[in-house]
Amino acid sequence: MENLPNCPKCNSEYTYEDGSLLVCPECSHEWSLESGNEEVNVIKDANGNVLNDGDAVTVIKDLKVKGSSSSIKIGTKVKSIRLVPDAADGHDIECKIDGFGAMKLKSSVVKKA
Repeated sequence: MENLPNCPKCNSEYTYEDGSLLVCPECSHEWSLESGNEEVNVIKDANGNVLNDGDAVTVIKDLKVKGSSSSIKIGTKVKSIRLVPDAADGHDIECKIDGFGAMKLKSSVVKKA
């Protein structure tokens, strides 16, 4: 059994390797062993698929839009997303949605198309 480092976020000793990343099963933190304690920002959709800049995603629930009487409907396809890994408010996707313009979305309300 390999001697893997504890999770830098919650100090759990139950970390495991997943490809080139180390993963903590307790807090879901992911980081690269090569980068030491430097965090690798991996953004995943609601189903756990890794998202990349330029991907297309589909909205999985109706979203109310502040300042608008209409909402973004479930099933709305969004093309060419841009990821914002260090978003303090949790809105880690920037995109343009037809009929609404530039928007920020949370990765937890989309699935990879």
